[in-house]
Amino acid sequence: MTTTLLRTAGELHARTRTGRRAVVMTMGALHEGHATLIRTARGIAGPDGEVVVTVFVNPLQFGQGEDLDRYPRTLDADLALAEQSGADVVFAPAVDEVYPGGEPQVRITAGPMGERLEGSSRPGHFDGMLTVVAKLLHLTRPDVALYGQKDAQQLALIRRMVRDLNFGVEIVGVPTVREDDGLALSSRNRYLSAAERRTALALSGALFAGQDRHAAQEALRARAREVPATRARAEALSAIGESRAAADAHAVATAVPGGPAAVRAAARQVLDEAARLEPPLALDYLALVDPSDFTEIGDDFTGDAVLAVAARVGATRLIDNVPLTFTSFGAAS
Repeated sequence: MTTTLLRTAGELHARTRTGRRAVVMTMGALHEGHATLIRTARGIAGPDGEVVVTVFVNPLQFGQGEDLDRYPRTLDADLALAEQSGADVVFAPAVDEVYPGGEPQVRITAGPMGERLEGSSRPGHFDGMLTVVAKLLHLTRPDVALYGQKDAQQLALIRRMVRDLNFGVEIVGVPTVREDDGLALSSRNRYLSAAERRTALALSGALFAGQDRHAAQEALRARAREVPATRARAEALSAIGESRAAADAHAVATAVPGGPAAVRAAARQVLDEAARLEPPLALDYLALVDPSDFTEIGDDFTGDAVLAVAARVGATRLIDNVPLTFTSFGAAS
């Protein structure tokens, strides 16, 4: 398969469409995470469909002092990776193709969700992101658009925009792709020195620690639902010398639903240790949130959640997250 490079929406609209068009939006500097998105898009579009990869560094979503000029532009390498991954088209418009009248006066506003976490750290970022996503959806006219779950808040906002404004497109989230050491793939990883990369591993390390604590709690709750566990049972076991069984029974008897505080604490411990490394990790935020609105969850929360972290190592800012599901405790007899 040969991937075609197009620069204008007119060229893209002139193509004959026979099946579903799947779009993967990127800012270039493609890596294996993008390749996974493209391969997933290929599977969704099928042999008769079309996969379009957009490459556009959007100036609207870079704030003052951020790395717009520094952001890598590697179009030749991007074309090669897109072709290897199964893309039919790379759509790489110039700024004046996307914004023909200069910066748009009418823009998409992200609303309250866009002011939390990433939005608080990067004011205006999500307004710029949603504005360009809306424009690229109109320019590429896809049936389905795919985005990585590494940018969980971005994905949630795109889904909300599509629902609230009645865009006729299906949004698909694709799980985060990680390197062998656990670091989430990002175009910004190339900025890290060897020492900075070692410190940066604390982001995924903190998330995995929180994930492990959550898994242990969920296993305990599952046991509590299956095995009768009361304080009296624990005391009876202790009286006959079954100390290990007694401890287990006591833990089950006193298990509480949720456990978000323990998940946060496990992740925070890893991040606190990384703050003492050389170079140190400078934490921006650690949050355990409801993915529907990105507000912090309480200790009685049940359902899907996102454990998210953002931090700087040297001059590079990185984000990462893992999804979690909190179950209800249920009744133990």
